[in-house]
Amino acid sequence: MAQFKNPVPTVDCIIELPGDRIVLVHRKNPPLGWALPGGFVDEGERLDVAAVREVKEETGLDVELVEQFFTYSDPNRDPRKHTLSTVYIGRAKGEPVGADDAAEAKAFPVDALPRELCFDHGTILADYLAYKRTGQRRKL
Repeated sequence: MAQFKNPVPTVDCIIELPGDRIVLVHRKNPPLGWALPGGFVDEGERLDVAAVREVKEETGLDVELVEQFFTYSDPNRDPRKHTLSTVYIGRAKGEPVGADDAAEAKAFPVDALPRELCFDHGTILADYLAYKRTGQRRKL
């Protein structure tokens, strides 16, 4: 019988904080660097529930998801394996604290985000900022 290899589902969350800030985490495990909070979806878990769980685990924040933004599926987006990431936009209050597999969590002003980000998170944030400016989503 043939073995099928499928992409692995993940979630990421663009967390908006008051003061026009976005939360990023500095990863504890490779690939190292700044990234959006997120991670792998557990078997039997809904995507939105996974996003809320991952945000809580990595930042300590209780996030309210306000919309599903886009799903990113480039086979090269994660150097470890082919993943599909459904990205949510959420809002939270408070200050993030790195935990779980996040060595650090920090809120950055949207006009001072780090240039070098893990995975395709630079693309995701550029798409998000364009969406906030224009109201238009990424084209397929």
